[in-house]
Amino acid sequence: MTQLLDGKALATQIQTDLAATVQAFTAQGHRPPGLAVIMVGDNPASAAYVRNKERACSRVGIASYSKHLPATVSQQEVADLIQQLNGDPNVDGILVQLPLPDHLDAVALLLTIDPDKDADGLHPINLGRLVRGEPGLRSCTPYGVMRLLEAAQIDPAGATAVVVGRSILVGKPMALMLLEANATVTIAHSRTPDLSAVMRQADILVAAVGRPGMITAADVKPGSVVIDVGINRVEQPDGSARLVGDVNFASVEPVAAAITPVPGGVGPMTVAMLLENTVTSYRNRL
Repeated sequence: MTQLLDGKALATQIQTDLAATVQAFTAQGHRPPGLAVIMVGDNPASAAYVRNKERACSRVGIASYSKHLPATVSQQEVADLIQQLNGDPNVDGILVQLPLPDHLDAVALLLTIDPDKDADGLHPINLGRLVRGEPGLRSCTPYGVMRLLEAAQIDPAGATAVVVGRSILVGKPMALMLLEANATVTIAHSRTPDLSAVMRQADILVAAVGRPGMITAADVKPGSVVIDVGINRVEQPDGSARLVGDVNFASVEPVAAAITPVPGGVGPMTVAMLLENTVTSYRNRL
């Protein structure tokens, strides 16, 4: 029987635990933690993500300092806002909602964020801390994957792990976290020769490529753990859209020992880790 790795249930549990932590601090007379989400323009998907984050903040007791800027805003104006939030004693986490309009340099703006308020864990200093095995704010999606594995009592130590995708958002930090947990890690990508053969070696296979249903049963070693990070919106014949992962779930589920669904797997964990990073930063600041 394949084990379904339920990210939604675990994320709810983590939020409940965080709410208890925050309540304990505020009961002692401390201010609540604060998260500032900067959104530029009117991308409907981004707006939905921001609303989702705001609702999650209110459940945990985190004060939300959302800033919605027009699409015409200048690089300097966004950088000035980030500097203002860096200096705000009520703000513990800062997040710039991506993607940004083309005229803005996202990398330069991420570098402006105080690394100790980098709720997304993407600042080069936090990635450097991860490389060195030092404490720091961790990249939310791979951190969420590690927590899912831990909750399911799946120990990466000694396992062969294959991460398909090499983005700075998921692929690279995911590989580093699995390495830190003593897995033997391969990063594979679109230019890997015989990608299917490489994937079939994996005891733990993490898919983060953004191609709907790309990975099928023929690519998966029987009895392996399959983590699907992909969230792809696929148009249906009736004009509606549904979310699917990078893994063809119906094909792979029967051969995997454990698998994450899409939606309801890694996605909710990403938001939970964003909240956890904010509360960690808050506790460090207090």
